[in-house]
Parts: sequence; structure tokens; C-alpha cells
Amino acid sequence: MDISVVIPLYNEEESIPELHSWIKRVMEENNFSYEIVFVDDGSTDNSWEVISQLKNQSSFVRAIKFQRNYGKSPGLHCAFQKAKGDVIITMDADLQDSPDEIPELYRMIREENYDLVSGWKKKRYDGTFTKNIPSKIYNATARLVTGIKLHDMNCGLKAYKKEVVKNIEVYNDMHRYIPALAKNAGFTKIGEKVVAHSPRKYGKTKFGLSRFFNGYLDLLTLWFLSIFGRKPMHFFGFLGSLMFFIGFVAIVVVGASKIYALKHGLGYRLITDSPYFFLAITAMIIGTQLFLAGFLGELFSRNSADRNEYQIEEEF
Repeated sequence: MDISVVIPLYNEEESIPELHSWIKRVMEENNFSYEIVFVDDGSTDNSWEVISQLKNQSSFVRAIKFQRNYGKSPGLHCAFQKAKGDVIITMDADLQDSPDEIPELYRMIREENYDLVSGWKKKRYDGTFTKNIPSKIYNATARLVTGIKLHDMNCGLKAYKKEVVKNIEVYNDMHRYIPALAKNAGFTKIGEKVVAHSPRKYGKTKFGLSRFFNGYLDLLTLWFLSIFGRKPMHFFGFLGSLMFFIGFVAIVVVGASKIYALKHGLGYRLITDSPYFFLAITAMIIGTQLFLAGFLGELFSRNSADRNEYQIEEEF
């Protein structure tokens, strides 16, 4: 099979039939063998009934229905496991992503040998100050942290080699950083294509400002796991040892100054009267806790079921 089109959705009953017809037309015009995998993320409208009707009419429609709303990442993860196409295309169900982009995305994967191609909605029709400015800051930060030069890391319209989606785990809200997950898994040929963007035709946006705050937290998590996920002691152990050493040196200095004052008949005060004593003790305690955190992290890492799972590209 050439293409699997994966469409996560939540309350999009009005747009689903039009999107289905649009994808079908594009696929037939280009003689692609394909499937459409809808993922109903616990919709409370008639989205599932609409998808069920399409399934009765079209053999190439497949669908997954969640019991409740889990989020976009779980939807993509489940669909990726079931997708059969050589190239996987993801798009949103709100008709803002154009299926007319599919042939060129497919060509870039198959002919230019990209592992992943991400869309870039260079000209947007939902531009607002509260959305565009934070989005630009977010993407600039993501480029800096991940090293992947994409203008729109979170664009829903993407194309992947089958091997990519089968070897990454999209969890929590990590759908924002799938290119980074792919890079961490060893798929480094990541491209970008300017894609058309249309105004929302039906329903209302699921966008909220909270996603930017959550996005930064997820970015920090991804950065930490990509560097220290299998070796937490290298991070916590180093910081803990450094903090403990600073505290220990400070204690020695405070104690030495007291001894020096006693030997030379100088005025002195109790060590516990010095704020540096308490700062030193605090640094040693924090250092010990960080070191223990690293040690516990190593224990969890060594007992992890996937501690020795590696992506092997070829084998004889």
C-alpha cells in the first residue's frame, strides 16, 4: 500500500465527509493505493456515526474510537501502530490542511528519500496576536533546543516513512515534537515543505494558550530525556557532587576561620551564628539529595524493559 492518511479528530462531524471526499479525489487522480485511518478522540457529537457511514461506503476507511478524550498524541500513537502504508501522512480534520499537498509530500519521501517532511503554513488564515507571537517564540525555542531547523514544528500536516512511525513512541503531548522524537530514534533526514492553509470552515478551534506553557514543559522533558534518559547519574550525580563539594568547602572555610580567630586571640562568634554555615549545610543536603536522585534514576534505568533496545538499520 502506498499511503496511509492518519486523521485524529475531536468533534468534527461537519468536516469529515468533505475531507473524505477530498482525499478520495486526490488519491484516485494520482492512482495511489491508500487507506484513511480516522481516530475519534472521544467525540461528544456525531463524528463516530459519520465515520461509520463512510466505512460502510468505502473499503479504504479504517477507524479507532477512544472511550474518552485522551489527546492527539495517544491518537497518533495508536494509528501509527495500525497504519499499513509505505508513507504515512498526518493531517487535521478541520479542513485547514489541504489533501492536495499529499502527492508532493509522498514524492519527497519516496524520491528524495526524506525520513520525515513537515509542513510549514507560511501564510496563515487564523493569525491573531495571541497565537502568532507565542507560536514564533515557541518554534524559535524548539529549533534552538532540538537543532532541527523547522519553521513550524507543530504543523499537523506531515509525511513519514513507515519505518519512522513504527520506531517512535508518541505519548503525553509529544505530538508537538515528533521531528525531535524521530531524530532521537536515528531518522535525521528531516525536510520541510510550504503548504497551503485554509480558514476553518466548521466548528471552533481547539487552540488554547495553555498549550504553549505545556509545550515548553514537554520540550524540557524531551531535551532532558534525549541527553540523560539512559544515564541520569551523569546529570544529577554531577550537580549533586558539585553542590556537596561547594557546601563542604564552605563548612571548612567557616570552621578554619573560627580556629584561626581562637589561636590569634581575635574576636569570634559561634559557627551557628554565621549565615554561611547554614548555606553550606543546605548546599550539602541538596547535593546529597541530587546524588541520590541520580542513583535512583540509574536503578530505574537499569531495570527498564527497553534498556537494551536499539534501532538496527541493517543486519547480515
